[in-house]
Formats: sequence, structure tokens, C-alpha cells
Amino acid sequence: MSEENKNRSDSDFKFPSEIIDLPSGGKLYPKDSPLKKGKIEIKYMTAKEEDILTSQNLIKKGVVLDHLMNSVILTEGVKVDDLFVGDKNAVMIGCRILAYGSNYTVGMIDPENGEKFEHTFDLSDLPYKDIPSDVKYTSNEFKFTLPTSKQEVVFKLLNGRDEKAINEELRSYEKLNTSREVTTRLKHQIISINGNSDVAFLNASVDNMLSRDSLALREEIFRISPDINMVQDVEVNGERREMSIPMDVNFFWPSSTL
Repeated sequence: MSEENKNRSDSDFKFPSEIIDLPSGGKLYPKDSPLKKGKIEIKYMTAKEEDILTSQNLIKKGVVLDHLMNSVILTEGVKVDDLFVGDKNAVMIGCRILAYGSNYTVGMIDPENGEKFEHTFDLSDLPYKDIPSDVKYTSNEFKFTLPTSKQEVVFKLLNGRDEKAINEELRSYEKLNTSREVTTRLKHQIISINGNSDVAFLNASVDNMLSRDSLALREEIFRISPDINMVQDVEVNGERREMSIPMDVNFFWPSSTL
């Protein structure tokens, strides 16, 4: 091998790429963010990205998909942690389509009788879920009045950085055999209640929030969150059922069977 070939780096290769539209339309990002345009450029996966997918160390740490996304994102100044959850999902779908095509055959389990079956999803046919037109917001700040207590809550949508912080907290609770997912998520999302943004006040308010209000708030967060609809109708034993498309490390291989 010549010395010239030995010293070739990734920058010497021209990778094909595509522009992916973001479900958020870029509306929730800061004005100076390159994501404000509502688009992101990603490159086609290569054998190097397949090495990432097979890294047992990254899989064990639960960071393999983030490493993969950072490897394929080409838009300058953007990391996967900057993306809102729905936009990240769109990037993962786009990455998978560019790598292996839009057909995704996966092994599934019938929730009614436990039988195993295979189904092929068309990933190019997944609709975007936009921010509803009736929702008024300022950047990434949304208002909602709790139906029972009538308190006004200002909340934000989560990005990858927020999700990492939440997952780290949840892992610490798991070690104590404690589950606090509902309250942990709300504490990271709520900015203020009745104009009060004191952290101690917010933590106590979330812990003591009426279950009706907590459920209503979580339903509103889901309603207004831009995303890709990952729930599809699947025919199982002659019946149509709604099932979620599984998205884990196996998602990025041509097929995933049980």
C-alpha cells in the first residue's frame, strides 16, 4: 500500500448525503441554531457505522444509537443531543432508509396470545406529526392550565441532552429499586407553575400534583410534540391492531427477527 493511501482520512472521501426534513420544522430551536431551518443533512451509512452498531461496549452503555447519529450528521455545529426527540426519530428513520431501504421486517409478538410473527413496515410511509395549529408558544415554551387545580404550567419539550439527564437519574433510582419516571420527566419539562420557577417549589409541586392534572399535562405534552408516527396498523390473525415499530440497535440492520 502506498504512503498516500495509508494516510487517507474520512475527509478524503465524498459520501453521498440527503437532506432530512425535521418534524418540528425548526420552530423550537434558538434563532442562531443551524436547525432553525427545519432541515438536517446526513450521510449514508458506511462500514464504519456498522462497526459502531456492533460495538458491545456502546450497546452495554446504551449510547450506541447516539454515537451512530453523531457519525452520520453532516450539518455543521449539530450534535444528536441538540435534537428534540421527534426530530431525532426522523433522523434515525432517514438513516435507516438510506442505509438499507424503506422495508423493515421485524419479528413481533401477538399481545393477545403471545404467538410470534413477522411484519414488514414501509418506513417511507410514516407520517409526520406536526405541532397543532391551535397551539400558541414562544420558542420552546408552552402554556397549559391544569384542569383540576387551575394552575398555569409553562413547560418545554425535551432534547437529547435532557433525555440523557433523565435516564441517568432513573438509573440511580433503579439501583434503589424505586420507580420515579413520571415525576422525574415532569421536573425536567416544567419551567414554571403560576410564574414561580424556584426549583424546590417546582419539585414539591410535581411530587404533590393531582393525578388528574399530571395525566392531563402528559397528554397535552404528547399532543403538541412534533414527531414521526411510529404506531401502525398491523394485521394479526385477520384483525387490524395498532402496534409500535420497535426502534433499537436491530432497527439498523436489513431485518430483525425473533
